[in-house]
Amino acid sequence: MSMPHAARQVWISEVGPRDGLQSIRTILPTDAKKAWITALASAGVPEIEVGSFVPASVLPQLADTAELVRHARGIAGLTVAVLVPNLKGAQRAIECGAHKITIPLSCSETHSLKNVRRTHAQMLDEVRGIAALISSLPQEQRPHFEGGLSTAFGCTLEGVVPETKVVALAEALIEAGCDEVGLSDTAGYANPAQVRRLTRAVWSAVGEDRLTGIHLHNTRGLGLANALAALDVGLRTLDASMGGIGGCPFAPGASGNIVTEDLVFMVEAMGLHTGVDLERLLQARAVLREGLPDESLYGFVPDAGLPLGFQPSAVS
Repeated sequence: MSMPHAARQVWISEVGPRDGLQSIRTILPTDAKKAWITALASAGVPEIEVGSFVPASVLPQLADTAELVRHARGIAGLTVAVLVPNLKGAQRAIECGAHKITIPLSCSETHSLKNVRRTHAQMLDEVRGIAALISSLPQEQRPHFEGGLSTAFGCTLEGVVPETKVVALAEALIEAGCDEVGLSDTAGYANPAQVRRLTRAVWSAVGEDRLTGIHLHNTRGLGLANALAALDVGLRTLDASMGGIGGCPFAPGASGNIVTEDLVFMVEAMGLHTGVDLERLLQARAVLREGLPDESLYGFVPDAGLPLGFQPSAVS
């Protein structure tokens, strides 16, 4: 969830290679992942979360993340993002040259213990360690460091997550050394009013420049409605997953990322600019389908096609 480039009004961050693949049984071959990442970048997707530096024993689907970072780094203009669960993961990400690293801090401590086996206090210690590591690097080698506020809108294990807790953890992440925070609807509980309210509350606590984006799921059918609410309130970075694949394997029932193809169509149809070529994006979907022939891919736009005479927005 990076700051949008000046030439784009909305920054699309594709999380399929990480969040999409981590919760399906199929292990997509590394060469197929590389082809998919290349196709996404060729379509104009500006940022791709290519994987996560977690032990292969935990998520074998993501065991080749280091190789994917190196591949993606060779694509001009692409922001290469990864998820890291701890300092060790951050060290590996930095060694490979990732442009952006995100550490997830579950606002639900129960989920945190399931997801990364750490309490809030322990995760904040990891954040401080990562921040110290980054600050020790030459300026040009420092990755952007985001604290992802997972289960910010509710949790399948704890239920309601108080907004005051989310705000307090956002402040703690910034104080511990994150460059920014991101809101994440890990369990698909969010509604549009909640998206607007929580965004404003976090902004009041840490500043608008410290929260620019959001990660939403379509578990209960509100994914695009929540994305529209995020845009209306002023967020300009949106995570999505091609074909809507993925979800958190450690949050029961939390499936269904926003479909990248549908999100880009909505944004472009509204007259906003993403820089993503929809025709090429659908070609990238074909690359993914070839690699995952037995997995379900979702999306209305891929099924219905683009409307007759549809013209994408121009940069304003």
